[in-house]
Amino acid sequence: MKLKVCGMKFTENIQQVAALQPDYLGFIFYEKSKRNFEGIIPEFSNSIKKTGVFVNEYVEIVISLVEEYRLEAIQLHGDESVEYVINLQKQLAENRALFIEENKTIKKQKNKHYISKNEVEVIKVFGIKDEFDFDVLKPYLEVVDFFLFDTKGKERGGNGTKFDWSVLEKYPFEKPFFLSGGIGLEDAEEVQKILKSNLPIYALDVNSKFESKPGVKKIEELEKFKNKISV
Repeated sequence: MKLKVCGMKFTENIQQVAALQPDYLGFIFYEKSKRNFEGIIPEFSNSIKKTGVFVNEYVEIVISLVEEYRLEAIQLHGDESVEYVINLQKQLAENRALFIEENKTIKKQKNKHYISKNEVEVIKVFGIKDEFDFDVLKPYLEVVDFFLFDTKGKERGGNGTKFDWSVLEKYPFEKPFFLSGGIGLEDAEEVQKILKSNLPIYALDVNSKFESKPGVKKIEELEKFKNKISV
């Protein structure tokens, strides 16, 4: 089971979390968030996918941040339409093609038209509380790589509460998804149970329940959780 740790903010803490080798590290690019990221992302293992989290952001800004931070995944946490996602995918492909073409002919200038040598994953978030109409996902099936189900709450993520996971028993698609929303160390046993179901859960996404304050993750608790879900 893959693990994503989201809401990274401070250099030393980023390095400490990266040392645990999660599969994804999430950086929130949303000014209204307490975990809004600004600055420089320190170097860490190439096996960890840098993920940018955006909320109803202009596509051009998303692309520029993909290039600047060399993001390998994009998490759309707003009300992004199917048309928005299609446009984003188109521009990602165009920039990646340009990057590849430049490398065939000349030595690439640093950070110019940078797009990962691999395709950038697109994750679309949907909030759930006590019920959910899975039909709303149908138009997105062909244009995103993963869904992410989070708790519908006051904040755009990081609310620290779980939704009713039994709602997912009615999930009708094969498209893999990230499970998020208030998951903490105390939920490890419950997580193990749902992972044994037939649901196509691709990864767990954790954030606020592993923090001492917004953006600062508790390393020992994360390590314990990672070990428990890996059993």
